[in-house]
Amino acid sequence: MEPNGRSFGTKSIFLATILGSAFIAFKLFFGGPSESIGHTNFSRSVGVRKAVAVMSGATPATGNVTFEQPTSGGEVKISGKIKGLSPNALHGFHVHQYGNLTGGCDSAGPHFDLYGNKHGAPTAKIRHVGDLGNIKTDASGEADFALTDKVMSLEGPKNIIGRAIVVHVGQDDLGLGGTPESLINGNSGPRAACGVIVGIA
Repeated sequence: MEPNGRSFGTKSIFLATILGSAFIAFKLFFGGPSESIGHTNFSRSVGVRKAVAVMSGATPATGNVTFEQPTSGGEVKISGKIKGLSPNALHGFHVHQYGNLTGGCDSAGPHFDLYGNKHGAPTAKIRHVGDLGNIKTDASGEADFALTDKVMSLEGPKNIIGRAIVVHVGQDDLGLGGTPESLINGNSGPRAACGVIVGIA
């Protein structure tokens, strides 16, 4: 049997540890509202300048994508390599609303958009925040790409961290296909691979 003083000290340390853990959990989950409903917020840190996504899915397509925003409010540089796609083809490439991949790429939801806009080209005045157009593959089915975008961000309301990047089986018609589906997703077809965008620096 421990002396009362030692027993009391041990219990105090244990209680402090529990309360500290509870406080940290509370701050992580309720520290502030995320930018939109369904946003899996992997980083609330101010000043995140780089993020990555590891791509995989129900097809052989796999790869990695890097997002960099050197200055606050500046353009985002998107680069990466994705292999296992159809050769010599264009493939729709977008940031989708949710970072929830529990049901595969389909559970990532629609294209990330804040304004209720129709789908469009990356250079269009009316477009989803997540619209990145197409990436092109070579004869082996690998896309090695480098893009820039002035609409999406790694901070603020247009923050893409915690959302999903998706590459599609088909080509994005950039909203010019003349069908209702074209104005939603560019008729890009099924989702070949996807990955959650995670802030790292």
